[in-house]
Amino acid sequence: MDLTMCGLLVERAEELASLYEEHGNWNTVKEIWFEERRANRSTRGSSQKIYRVLTSRFKNAPADLPNPRDLPAVLDACATSRDKAQVLYPYLVADDALVRYVVHEYTHRLSSDHPDALDFSNETLMTILNQLEYADGTSFDYADSTTERWCEGFRSVMREIGVLENQQAIVGNPPSLGEIPLLVAMGYSYEKTEDEWFESPTGLLYLFQPSARWEELYDRAAETDTWEFVELHGSLQLRPVNDPYSWVSQEGAE
Repeated sequence: MDLTMCGLLVERAEELASLYEEHGNWNTVKEIWFEERRANRSTRGSSQKIYRVLTSRFKNAPADLPNPRDLPAVLDACATSRDKAQVLYPYLVADDALVRYVVHEYTHRLSSDHPDALDFSNETLMTILNQLEYADGTSFDYADSTTERWCEGFRSVMREIGVLENQQAIVGNPPSLGEIPLLVAMGYSYEKTEDEWFESPTGLLYLFQPSARWEELYDRAAETDTWEFVELHGSLQLRPVNDPYSWVSQEGAE
């Protein structure tokens, strides 16, 4: 858990993913990354921190998400910078246990129609953080200034994925999803819990999509070439036509 680096850093993440696709070796990527940073007179400490945080997300990415080597093709297919942020966001959630803990709390609040379910004020975030208990029985205990920086970083992520409208907003709404983030969220949901994924679609929940929207999103997915409704055990069920991420190679070939 990195309390001072809760952010998506979309452009830098895209740059690292492109280097990894090109060279296929993190050691080579690291050398090139720091050479370019030195040429641009970036501070080594800042460059190291960004590299460490972003590569951790890619190296530890679960198999349920697109392979980091395929990310450039996925990001190139995105229509907007928000789409790219929504694609990179689950890599952050999967890698950062503190972010994941807080996101799970908000998805629970949203699914239970909790008043102000998407209130991301410092007060609400700190209330959630103070409920955290580590495996060894200790509680969340950091300086207020450090925690406040983390809260601002978390809100920056919420702005990038479209939950919060602007710098001043602290209460958000479920964001709209572009086609590529939708396909990634669908694939992640299916791969994570294949049997009953449509009853608790992890990818959609992480993007704060309420259950009232799921049917519409499933219909949108079925309108693509990647997903289809099939009859199984007497009922229609949504399934990927091939592998949930087979469309990635198609995008890369276009």
